[in-house]
Amino acid sequence: MSAPEIIPVTSRAQTVEFIKMPRVIYANDPYWVQPLVLERKWHFDPQKNPFYEHAEVQLFLARRDGRNVGRISAHIDRNHNQQYGEQTGFFGWFESIEDPEVSGALLDTAADWLRERQCTLIRGPMDFNVNDQVGCLVAGFDSPPYMMMNHNPPYYAGLYEAAGLKKAMDLYAWRYDAVRDVPPAAMQLAEHSAKDPKLRIRTIDIKRYEQDIKLVLDIYNDAWSTNWGYIPMTEAELKKIAEDFRLILDPELILIAEYDGEPVAVSLAMPNLNEAIKDLGGKLFPFGLLKLLYRLKFARPKSARLIMLGILKELRGVRKYGMLSHALYVEMNRRGQARGYTHGELSWTLEDNHPVNAGIKSMGGKVYKTYRGYEKPLT
Repeated sequence: MSAPEIIPVTSRAQTVEFIKMPRVIYANDPYWVQPLVLERKWHFDPQKNPFYEHAEVQLFLARRDGRNVGRISAHIDRNHNQQYGEQTGFFGWFESIEDPEVSGALLDTAADWLRERQCTLIRGPMDFNVNDQVGCLVAGFDSPPYMMMNHNPPYYAGLYEAAGLKKAMDLYAWRYDAVRDVPPAAMQLAEHSAKDPKLRIRTIDIKRYEQDIKLVLDIYNDAWSTNWGYIPMTEAELKKIAEDFRLILDPELILIAEYDGEPVAVSLAMPNLNEAIKDLGGKLFPFGLLKLLYRLKFARPKSARLIMLGILKELRGVRKYGMLSHALYVEMNRRGQARGYTHGELSWTLEDNHPVNAGIKSMGGKVYKTYRGYEKPLT
């Protein structure tokens, strides 16, 4: 068997190869969901993805005997390095057959590319940063991923470790049964918070959609600012997210908490898009788009992903903080039941974010998937 050849992606045709390469890995995986090819083309288009405005990206394909057997990206996020005063580089979009020679060549190539650009640490997988898909799945392989969450074979962790990468952080995905009763202790906290006449929880206002989405992201940028790997979204990234989410959002699942007329917390969940696209094979045409629109409007997904629940930092340490988070959890549960959702995922949370993890656990959530970020010095 010949040694793998690592090829830089330099053309549109190669980008399409890069996008479609995972079919080699997941041909017999019943849980893998093929992403929409058109969406992925936009994601890797510097003219359409504002991430490229503050980043340098190189994609690579691994070939052996004329077949694609792996892929990886190497990228530098200037905003990350400015935020943290680092020279960190990242890898992402990693896929490989079960062969350390292939995976090692891919990871070495990414590391060399980053080292040539004065990076002192490689971290990943991040597709492209913490606002996208993060981490290698290391536990919970027996169910499909929710939207914007990774899925990979169990052997990937071993490939990373064989290449000298070490654990940087674990991320949890929590399974939530939306039709069961809220635990009494959690309901008591929520009811106590609801008695405060200054507190109002409302849904996003579609008539002022862009303003409310900006408000949601402003609170996100404040609430997550001390979290591992956090990077504030730029105005261009905010605009793109608002456009991308508009088609699939359910207004009943986006809540804004106001206290004395001022926004202080948000909760944002999305219908699980993967439920609607699983059988499309990544294609929107000729009939995939009609199926998708019908499923989103009429045969809605039965599951949703709670992407974020954030409260302004100034409220942390205040007794109302815990009650407010439970008020949002319970209100989200009530609205989800009314809309016909039966289950969901709360993801992701950091392993060391003990207050948030305790709050989800008190609502009956259970960790059912674990994702791991890896890193290695580039000396």
